[in-house]
Amino acid sequence: MKSKINLIYALFLLTILVRCSSSSTLYEKNELRREGNATFKDKITIKHAKGFSITYHKNYKVLKIISPFEKQADTATYLLIPRGNARPAGYPESQLIEIPVRSLVAMSSMHIGLIGFLEAEDVLTGLSNFQYVSSERVQNRIKAGRIKEVGKDQGLNEELLITMQPDLVMATGSPVSKMDRFNGLKAAKIPILVNSEWVETTPLARAEWVKLMGALLNKEDEVNRRFEKIEKEYNRLAAIGANAATKPSVITGMNSRDAWFVPNGNSYVCKFLKDAGASYYWEKTKATGSLPLNFEAVYPVALGADFWLNVSISNVKTTQDLLAKDTRYADFKAFKTGKVYGYHQRTNQQGANDYWESGAVNPQDVLADLIKILHPELLPDHELIYYKQLK
Repeated sequence: MKSKINLIYALFLLTILVRCSSSSTLYEKNELRREGNATFKDKITIKHAKGFSITYHKNYKVLKIISPFEKQADTATYLLIPRGNARPAGYPESQLIEIPVRSLVAMSSMHIGLIGFLEAEDVLTGLSNFQYVSSERVQNRIKAGRIKEVGKDQGLNEELLITMQPDLVMATGSPVSKMDRFNGLKAAKIPILVNSEWVETTPLARAEWVKLMGALLNKEDEVNRRFEKIEKEYNRLAAIGANAATKPSVITGMNSRDAWFVPNGNSYVCKFLKDAGASYYWEKTKATGSLPLNFEAVYPVALGADFWLNVSISNVKTTQDLLAKDTRYADFKAFKTGKVYGYHQRTNQQGANDYWESGAVNPQDVLADLIKILHPELLPDHELIYYKQLK
């Protein structure tokens, strides 16, 4: 009798466990249905860039962009959510971006390089300006009427953008161009993402913003593989530059409107020069960006510099063009020896320069050009891609 009671009790417990298990399974299924069943097998890892971060959750990604200009909100948070999924709790103020992004409006031609890196030009539906477009694929889309010109700043065509309803507008943050100019678009539920790759302090950090584009397009695996190749090649070339037997001295840029902007020691341009095996007079300045000087401050340094680099403005293509700007340039050693170079090799008839598009995401090619210029014996087979000698 006792054994019979134990058996009935055991069956009762088993029934309860099965029901609990079934309820738990049903609950999990309901949770998956409620939250969506998206999974992110591939994730990006950021090694160089300091301006953004991405974390992965069960069915959404959290993107944070650190703005160096917006004092009241130093970090902007965006929710990247698979199309059709519900908004997760806990992020009431964050903008929502549905992924993968299918239509993108870029407010800077520099963003074209990020898109082109992943051969995703088909998502581009709007640009602030058509004039400074170098990419042939993008130019073809413009000619086919697939990309609209939306203007910028005070000339921004909000009515057109609201009609277009893009998945995302990619803006460029700057000290004089605040985010409140997009308030009308935000009210229309159009996400605005500030891209500040240009404030990064190393070439690889600037290029690594392609991973942000990879996350927006759900192409993490592809962007990781492609960037890894670039990173390896850049580091290989930087090792060659570091071991160069000589360190020729260089100056960069030129005088414009009574100011000569030279790269500071913590800038990405200075990093390029160091990695290429150059000696640079202002390399020890502890600041990013550019240092504004007058002609008289640069003149004594320029007199003895072995190379003069980055002489690239729209109306300067020859040494005679330089002299037309200022006859004192003829006193420079690099001018006398013909070692003056600009990065205008890939400039089209409209004045668009591919250095600012594909060059921004292919720093290994820019570095190879610089090493070829400064140490031609180290890369005998390399042909200049972005740089060109002024004659």
